[in-house]
Amino acid sequence: MKPKIHSESDNCCHCGHDDRENHNHNHHNDSHHHHDENHNHDHNHDHGGEFNLKNEIFPLVLIFGLYTPGIIFESQLHNTFYSIGEYLLFIPAYLLSGWSVLKTAGRNILRGRVFDETFLMTVATLGAIAIHKLPEAVGVMLFYKIGELFQDIAVSRSRNSIKALLEIRPNYANIQINGEIKKVSPETVNIGEIIVVKPGEKIPLDGEIIEGNSQVDTSALTGESVPRTVRTGEIVLAGMLNKMGVLTIKVTKLFDESSIAKILDLVQNARSKKAATEKFITKFARYYTPVVVLASLAVALLPPLLIPGATASEWIYRGLILLVISCPCGLVISIPLGYFGGIGGAAKQGILVKGSTFLDTLTTVDTVVFDKTGTLTKGVFKVVKIIPKNGGNEQELLELAAKIESHSNHPIAQSIREAYQGKIDASQVRDYQEIAGYGISAQVENQLVLVGSDRLLHKENIVHDVCNIEGTVIHLAVNHVYVGYIAIADELKSDAREAIQKLKRIGVRKTVMLTGDNQAIASHVAQQLGIDSYEAELLPEEKVSAIEKLLSTAQQHGKVAFIGDGINDAPVIARADVGMAMGGLGSDAAIETADVVIMTDSPLKVAEAIEIARKTRTIVWQNIIFALVIKSVFIGLGIFGIATMWEAVFADVGVALLAIFNATRVMN
Repeated sequence: MKPKIHSESDNCCHCGHDDRENHNHNHHNDSHHHHDENHNHDHNHDHGGEFNLKNEIFPLVLIFGLYTPGIIFESQLHNTFYSIGEYLLFIPAYLLSGWSVLKTAGRNILRGRVFDETFLMTVATLGAIAIHKLPEAVGVMLFYKIGELFQDIAVSRSRNSIKALLEIRPNYANIQINGEIKKVSPETVNIGEIIVVKPGEKIPLDGEIIEGNSQVDTSALTGESVPRTVRTGEIVLAGMLNKMGVLTIKVTKLFDESSIAKILDLVQNARSKKAATEKFITKFARYYTPVVVLASLAVALLPPLLIPGATASEWIYRGLILLVISCPCGLVISIPLGYFGGIGGAAKQGILVKGSTFLDTLTTVDTVVFDKTGTLTKGVFKVVKIIPKNGGNEQELLELAAKIESHSNHPIAQSIREAYQGKIDASQVRDYQEIAGYGISAQVENQLVLVGSDRLLHKENIVHDVCNIEGTVIHLAVNHVYVGYIAIADELKSDAREAIQKLKRIGVRKTVMLTGDNQAIASHVAQQLGIDSYEAELLPEEKVSAIEKLLSTAQQHGKVAFIGDGINDAPVIARADVGMAMGGLGSDAAIETADVVIMTDSPLKVAEAIEIARKTRTIVWQNIIFALVIKSVFIGLGIFGIATMWEAVFADVGVALLAIFNATRVMN
């Protein structure tokens, strides 16, 4: 029953209208309004391969093996024939520690990208070697390599937390062909083929159970630790872990089309959408680096020409120091790392954020809009009251409703059939017809039966004595005589009230609920949860209009977030500033359209997502301010000859390291 809302008040009283949420399966495949950015972070530190700490340790031990004796015996080596001993120790150490930097700088120059941090490092260190400052040249490269190592460890930690989501990927499927079981890759299985999942195995593809009952562990998908019981006829998803019985499953989706495949793709591309701050820093580095190179050249070349007594070697050294100090590595590394840490930290909490741009948007959310069914409520309907009228009894009324609802897949229809529990002879139901917005009409044993909302009774002029009943209500009439009603309840989620309270505590200005349910139910739920305002009896397209109204009235810098169950809410999720899909694993629309996918069904995660975003933004700006202040101080010291190359190393690598350590805090 999918209502179109009208205002009717015939016969006995003004009543609430149809109670059912509008569950239109609207698989909205439009691109999200701000899903148009596809920038890849092309930074030499961002290693695409698997990070292995053991592989990094051996070169460092070798470098220290060369560098330490070189520092200890520097004066003796310096006095050897043409300083051969010094060169024999320091040059291999320099090449081992700086090879990746030198290679990247050379490659970038050939591609026409001259001015970046690798160019600065290369010019500074080769210049230091040229003026015979070998320990400093190796020191710059060595400490840079150590900084790179710590950054890789931090990225690896963040990536591993996201990879926990990737562990849900099934490795094989047991396909049943002519009674024989064959182990194959899930990608090769077609729709309609039969697979067998034994206890302890992951379900490899989405499908319908055709034989067997079991319990499945959904924690890898949803974070929910309590196993779920599944029976014949139910749909199961790829990534669930079969705990007990053998399940025979008919495949309903190809692996590439399954929810899990889409989530894996999202996780792997989570960094492609850069935040505005990241873009600013990339742009900043592009202009900043040439300025620094020109300033260093001026420091190296002009004073010996203009200042009496100024020596070329001293001012070249100062120019080289300025180059090392000015290297923007701390910013270029730590800011993307901060956002990556935020995405990883959110993933640890079961919140999948599709890109750092959405973390930025979440920080300014001041209006949070919720769908009701499946978002604030469990979406599990139960019959709570059966009230017969005109001489009927409860069992007869329930049986009649169950027969009529035997053709419907709606959750309310399922709840009536579950409450009846008896065998339903659907063949007794003839001339079944859905009356859009009102209910159902059908013939049962040559009697005309009407099942639906109070509006249906008014439409058919059926006399009845009750209208405003709290909850979802299905009225029944036989041959235009009212025979009673069945009340159905949808339970609130245990943390729904706490979620609304927490949003208010963290400064969200307004909470709103949009629902297709009737006014009485919407009012009751909003009151129970402490929601600021609500709109009821909405069709999906009317929800979009409601969101647009909120977007136009939002405060100047405030953003609007919408949280839906991802089935019928795809257009609204797409329209909001931040669209969040809740428990959307079974819904393609949720995964494709939402900016944030909450892997659990918990509304409390909305506030957590906003908190993680705000913490990330704070840490990113701490790094920006810290790096710029420290570098400004040391640039001044370098120009006046107070800072040596060792201070320059601290100003570059030290700042980068401290910024990296600060960025990793967002993971905790």
